[in-house]
Amino acid sequence: MGAVVCGLLLTACAGSGVQGTPGAAGLRDPYFRLLGNGGYDVTHYGIELAYDPDERELTGETVITAKAGKSLSAFNLDLHGLDVESVTVDDKAARFNRAADELTVRPDDELPEGSTFVTRVRYSGEPRTITDEDGSEEGWLPTDEGALALGEPTGSKAWFPGNHHPSDKAAYDIEVTVPEGLEAISNGELKSEKSADGRTTFTWHTGEPMASYLATVAIGPYGTKASKTDDGLPVFTAVDPSEAEQSAGVLARIPEIMKWSESRFGPYPFSSTGAIVGREGAAGYALETQTKPVFPGAPDLETLVHELAHQWYGNSVTPKSWQDMWLNEGFATYAEWLWEEDHGGDTAQETFDALYEGDDAELWAYPPAEPTDASVISDAPVYGRGAMVLHKIRESVGDRTFFALIKGWAAEYRHGNADTADFTAYAEKTAGKNLDAVWGPWLYGDGKPKSP
Repeated sequence: MGAVVCGLLLTACAGSGVQGTPGAAGLRDPYFRLLGNGGYDVTHYGIELAYDPDERELTGETVITAKAGKSLSAFNLDLHGLDVESVTVDDKAARFNRAADELTVRPDDELPEGSTFVTRVRYSGEPRTITDEDGSEEGWLPTDEGALALGEPTGSKAWFPGNHHPSDKAAYDIEVTVPEGLEAISNGELKSEKSADGRTTFTWHTGEPMASYLATVAIGPYGTKASKTDDGLPVFTAVDPSEAEQSAGVLARIPEIMKWSESRFGPYPFSSTGAIVGREGAAGYALETQTKPVFPGAPDLETLVHELAHQWYGNSVTPKSWQDMWLNEGFATYAEWLWEEDHGGDTAQETFDALYEGDDAELWAYPPAEPTDASVISDAPVYGRGAMVLHKIRESVGDRTFFALIKGWAAEYRHGNADTADFTAYAEKTAGKNLDAVWGPWLYGDGKPKSP
């Protein structure tokens, strides 16, 4: 065997002067074991991208500010595809190597526990589309005139390196340079737009914590509109021209939906809202990307309500792991039921009864809190049966306590992470009673409960 290069080892080489231990290469998520990385917490991403739609070539530089959770001799970043050109840590060149989607970085010096360090990664290549275990596509989705970046659950690693697990949230500044005439939309607020030499650079800022799967970039000939709600909240919409006419009416109701949502869920947790409407077929699903949900084609009203409700449940209160998806989707689905109830449609009880009495066997395939594997975390039990769990709580505790509970939950874990155990404990504390009669058959029970 030939000589071993120090930078390829996962333990410190003798005489290197670097102490500490490597951070873990994954967070052992129940469904994505190598997603995320241990040993540090990211506080900020600075992402600079340049994209050529004709060549489908992406050039990027991501600056990651993080705090060491222990003394580190090495740490990992998640990155799918793309060619890494250089890595520095605190402005010093760092050794690195790749193994599948793991980028292992070995800084020149030990990173002491509690220290803040800055990692700069330069990279390029044709970003890839990732096919999930359920067959849906995410990551970098090229379009005829641009691209759409979607991240749930693992796609964000296709366009920037980072700690791509929902438990590690951070602030973001995203700068995207595209050919002049195209728009580049991202999360948060637009801070600048500058054109030179046939290119335009858009700079977006997200100050509130955001999980990486909620980050997005939409590049194309979008028509954009900036406005405000009656309360002064900025609203930014970007719509593909082919969807403009059909989208106009429903997007005009965003201020109304926001006002209603605050009455039901409490103060809005972010500094702006809006929507991105891509061409029909640009993706196979809508997604609650933070502050600007993405829709593949003009959304209907119920879907818009659902994705905006996620800003409270999923985006502000984010799951600790992908096992807790029902805390996102059950709440957003129940928001649809409440909207219907409050606007002259079916009551939530009627919606519940129709589901229970229906013939959708898939709804009872597994308990909402225990999906069988990664391929089903977005299936009917997480959405519909998750909403049914909430309705059973409402039935058990009464409307006054229930609505205080869902507002309080959004406030208690605002901009944080929570899991199912956190929710069940919070619900029982707020209700002042044991709710095992709900948890047993509805949240954890196998099959259809014997009685509604």
